[in-house]
Amino acid sequence: MSSEHLLKFSKIPPDEHTEGGMRIKASKSNFPILRGMSLYKLILEVNGIREPHWHANADELGYCLKGKVLITLYHTGDAKATFLVQPGEVFLIPSGALHHIENVGDERAELILNFSSEDTEDFPLSSSLGMFTDAVLGNTWNVDKQVFQPLKRSLNSVFATLRKNPVSVPEDARYSTPYRYAVEASKPLVINEGGTARMARQNTWPIAKNQALYSLTLTGQGMREPHWHPETAELGYVAEGRGRMSIQSPSGQVDTYVMEKGDIYFIPKAYPHHIENLESTPLHLLIFFDQGMPRDIGFTASVRAYSDEVLASVLDTSPDLFEKLPKYYADLFIVEKVNPLDT
Repeated sequence: MSSEHLLKFSKIPPDEHTEGGMRIKASKSNFPILRGMSLYKLILEVNGIREPHWHANADELGYCLKGKVLITLYHTGDAKATFLVQPGEVFLIPSGALHHIENVGDERAELILNFSSEDTEDFPLSSSLGMFTDAVLGNTWNVDKQVFQPLKRSLNSVFATLRKNPVSVPEDARYSTPYRYAVEASKPLVINEGGTARMARQNTWPIAKNQALYSLTLTGQGMREPHWHPETAELGYVAEGRGRMSIQSPSGQVDTYVMEKGDIYFIPKAYPHHIENLESTPLHLLIFFDQGMPRDIGFTASVRAYSDEVLASVLDTSPDLFEKLPKYYADLFIVEKVNPLDT
C-alpha cells in the first residue's frame, strides 16, 4: 500500500551525476510531506571528490554506509578539521561550514546525509570563485590578476570530480575529532531479544545540538513499540531488511505500509506510529531526528499511567482487560513479538 509518508527512494534518479559520483535527493519537491528535514544519498567513485561547498540553511548529519572518506571542513573562528569517516561512523557539518568529502578507499563510498531543512541551499566553491573577476581574486590574495587568467570559470557546480594525483591522507586525520562519532561501535542504549538501539545524540555527542541519529536493529521477532515523539520529527532510511509501519494522522487516517531496503519514511512531530520486522533476518534502520535529544513517549508505560477504570470508560470495555497488562514505569522501547503477524 502506498502512503504519503513513504518514498521509494532507491527508484529516484540522481539529480547530480558526474565522473566523480552522484547524488540522489529527497526534498520537498519529490517528498512533499517533509518538514524541516531532507535526505541525500551520496555515492563517490574510487578517487571521487565531492567539491568543497557549504549549506546556507542547514546542518548536515551523515552516516557512512560503505567505503572510507576524508572530510576537511573550515568554520568560523578560523577553525579547521580534517578527519576520516568509515562504515558505522557519523559526522556533523555545521550550517555554513565549507567542507569537502573525498573517497580515499579502494571501493565506492556510500553516505546517507540528513539535513535540517526540507529544501537545502548549497553553494559550491567552484562557482563562488568563478563569479569574481581576476582583479578581485588577485586583490584578495595580494597577487597580480594574471595569476588567475588560467582559471576556468563557470557558475555551474562541478559537484564531484576525480582526483588527479595519488591519495594523501594527512596524519592529523587519524586523531579524534568532535565532528565524528562511532555510533555502531558505541554501547547500545537498548538491547534485548527484540533488538538494539544505538544513539548519536547530544548527551553522548555534544556537537549534535540540532539533529540526532538512532541506529535501530530489530531481530526477526523485534518490534519498536507504538510511540510518538513530542516536538520531534523523524526521517528514517531502511539500510537492511523489510518492515512494516503504521502511522496515524490528526484526521484519524491510519496509513500502514511495508518498507524495504532503500526506502525512506517521514513521521511529523508527535504522530503515533510503530515499526515491526516482517522477516527472520534483521531490520536495520537509520533514524534521523530534528532535535539533539529526541523526545519519546511509548505505549508500554504511558497507557498504564491511567487507572483501569479510566481506560475502561474511555474505550468502552471492561476493566478486566487492563488488569491483564503488565505495569511498567518506563517505556520498553523495543519489544519481542509473542503473536504471529496479522494483516
